[in-house]
Amino acid sequence: MVSRSFFFLHVLILFSLAVMAFSDLSDDFYEDVCPKALPTIKRVVEDAIRKERRMGASLLRLHFHDCFVNGCDASVLLDQTATIDSEKTARANNNSARGFEVIDKIKSAVDKVCGRPVVSCADILAVAARDSVVALHGPTWEVKLGRRDSTTASRTTANNDIPSPFMDLPALINNFKKQGLDKEDLVALSGGHTLGFAQCFTFRNRIYNETNNIDSTFARQRQANCPRRGGDSNLASLDPTPALFDSKYFSNLVSKKGLLHSDQALFSGGKTDDLVKKYSKNLRTFSKDFAKSMIKMGNIKPLTGRQGQIRVNCRKVN
Repeated sequence: MVSRSFFFLHVLILFSLAVMAFSDLSDDFYEDVCPKALPTIKRVVEDAIRKERRMGASLLRLHFHDCFVNGCDASVLLDQTATIDSEKTARANNNSARGFEVIDKIKSAVDKVCGRPVVSCADILAVAARDSVVALHGPTWEVKLGRRDSTTASRTTANNDIPSPFMDLPALINNFKKQGLDKEDLVALSGGHTLGFAQCFTFRNRIYNETNNIDSTFARQRQANCPRRGGDSNLASLDPTPALFDSKYFSNLVSKKGLLHSDQALFSGGKTDDLVKKYSKNLRTFSKDFAKSMIKMGNIKPLTGRQGQIRVNCRKVN
């Protein structure tokens, strides 16, 4: 009887700790300690996007790739050292992830206005992603704050957990499910591909070897800048308006013009077809659901309280 009571008490304590960790995130976390933090992040993000519109998509992607590897803890920003297995060299990030210099600039500016390092790199990634979407005419949302920064990174986990552009729908659904995200989140968050570009090697097989679910004219157009051999880093936009948050990404999928195999998988006769159709016709619904799913993704396993640290330099552990 005693052992049974102890077991239930143990479960209750674990549940309470999980709830406390989640509740430690709040939208006014820096209001008292540094009220200028969020406006400063916004200013630096807007400056960076003004100089290069593509940067908005890059900052959004950094947050995504951070959260999918052991939670939203800024592990993606850590450089390789003798003790850090940097995620920057993982398959999805190597010679691909970008925007690190902008994050450095934000960190420097925020620490200056705050007088000391009080804003975590993980929170900077989350807010910069939101501000990037807004700068490119997308929706806004309240970013829950109070994340702390990891002291470790894992290239192996990044290789295993960041979704691949070659995945089919069941693999994508399972990949997102592992993060506590459902198929509605999968479709909404994939809509982040309304912004940005992809490298030739990520879609070469699709435009040369797929025939059933691709528009032939679209494939030929993409082949012009993505040869069968070479040109691996040549870029193509993920939708017709790569610096504008709109619903054309989904319209492309309905027309069999998804650039990546994993994009077109969302509209291929499966259980996500109806939602893709809905988003292709209704930007307002897509925007609302995208914001909701970004909040959900931003809450994946945050470090809070005394966990982790507030890094002085986002690229290395204190």
